[in-house]
Amino acid sequence: MASSINLLISPPNSQYSFCSRNSLLFSPSITTFRRTLPSKSLSISASASSTRALEALIFDCDGVILESEHLHRQAYNDAFSHFNVRCPDNDDKPLNWSLEFYDVLQNQIGGGKPKMRWYFKENGWPTSTIFQHSPEDDNDRAKLIDTLQDWKTERYKEIIKSGTVEPRPGVLRLMDEAKAAGKMLAVCSAATKSSVVLCLENLIGLDRFHGLDCFLAGDDVKEKKPDPSIYITAAKKLGVSENNCLVVEDSVIGLQAATGAGMSCVITYTSSTADQDFKEAIAIYPDLSDVRFNDLESLVAK
Repeated sequence: MASSINLLISPPNSQYSFCSRNSLLFSPSITTFRRTLPSKSLSISASASSTRALEALIFDCDGVILESEHLHRQAYNDAFSHFNVRCPDNDDKPLNWSLEFYDVLQNQIGGGKPKMRWYFKENGWPTSTIFQHSPEDDNDRAKLIDTLQDWKTERYKEIIKSGTVEPRPGVLRLMDEAKAAGKMLAVCSAATKSSVVLCLENLIGLDRFHGLDCFLAGDDVKEKKPDPSIYITAAKKLGVSENNCLVVEDSVIGLQAATGAGMSCVITYTSSTADQDFKEAIAIYPDLSDVRFNDLESLVAK
């Protein structure tokens, strides 16, 4: 019987990106090679591979580092009002997503543009100051979505910059404990890169942000969560096995993305995600105030 192992090799030609082992700005390209060896040569490797060791701690942003969904909803509704967006089923006033509706929407569809595209397909494409009549072709519909998303993002930035938003309990301490233990630290968010950068700079501080070993946003991958692409990409950028990564998420969409990448995941739920099915998580917390990094190491090693 033969077993296979993965060898991660950094070729001599390197490239600049937002991920690296040593800094935020420099990352060697990583190529994966597969080699088949006789089983007798793998007696030690096979034993080692059965034990997980926490090498990288990866945070989602929205809902994990900050409770942001109500801020996003406010920014969307401000955009709908600004552009007088009116859908056929309720064209007497601008579109306004209720708290109850948005809780369901944001837990089923990741990313701002996919949310709006789904909503307009289901409820009819709207009139607005962008297009007097409902857009009928794909180009105009894309322009509508892009314009709304760009304005919403800028409005969200204004809210974050207001100084009224704070990180969730325990997040900063846990980040610091991970770095003090010599582990890699990453943030992977489905949100627009510019808005995530703003959140991180304002909420975790510039030193922690620039100390991240990897930072990826929705712009960096083709598919949004629950697709696992963003976490698979992070593992490759970090140069670690998915088995040795632990993800902190707040929703079932994020949990599915993490486990789909082969990573362990803990949940720190919010009021809008508390009732979701998190049976695939290795631990579930209301917040991170009482969670220590060595607790997470123990969970991963089990």
